[in-house]
Amino acid sequence: MTIRVAVAGATGKMGQLALRLIEEAEDLELHAALDSKSSLDLMLGADVAFDVTHPGASAEIVEFAAGAGIPIVVGTSGWSSERISEISAFVRGHADAGAVLFIPNFSIGSVLGTAFAKLAAPFFDSIEIVEAHHAGKVDSPSGTAVRTAELIGAARGPVAAPHADQRARGQLVSGVPVHSLRLAGVAAEQRVVFGGDGETLTITHSTLSPSSYEAGILLALRSAPEASGVTVGLDALLDLGIPGTVR
Repeated sequence: MTIRVAVAGATGKMGQLALRLIEEAEDLELHAALDSKSSLDLMLGADVAFDVTHPGASAEIVEFAAGAGIPIVVGTSGWSSERISEISAFVRGHADAGAVLFIPNFSIGSVLGTAFAKLAAPFFDSIEIVEAHHAGKVDSPSGTAVRTAELIGAARGPVAAPHADQRARGQLVSGVPVHSLRLAGVAAEQRVVFGGDGETLTITHSTLSPSSYEAGILLALRSAPEASGVTVGLDALLDLGIPGTVR
């Protein structure tokens, strides 16, 4: 079976990567390539939509696709748990709504790093996250850092975050301080630092090339037609023993 994919954000770096992967895959076919001026109606008839736009446009695209019964994979950052909950309520309220898969990071290594962080979280009281991305990234903290902090919070509850009221201490996400760097020369990196009695543990993932996203994008696109409801995280598709956030 060939899966017809509509790509929103087709002119961006991730959109261009998706177009190449679709062209090279025997089981995928490009249904439509949308830019910022395209009508969302171009998505109609697709088996899956792929959203890699920007936070200001993503909500309308997701609501359109879900309302039209089209499963959509969302790779756009900036989705808070509150906004995801709103989409979840929308999907629950429409029996024929398309599934929505929110994927903060398509890198298998990044997903594993987050999984390892959740595993370590109950054993340390002090935990902080430092994430770095290129200077053009418009949102901070990154979706990956938010996802990691939320899983840490769910695994252990509040962490020790002294002087959290000071701006230099970062933004608290599920009680975990998150520090964001936006620098020229950087692709993407996340460090989760755990402090214990006489020791520290650091789990680091670095993105060296956009090719690190390819396997995750293909997995999400191929999984979406059979999905239902709202799912958060590539880990839900990898069966890592860490349930995805399904609402």
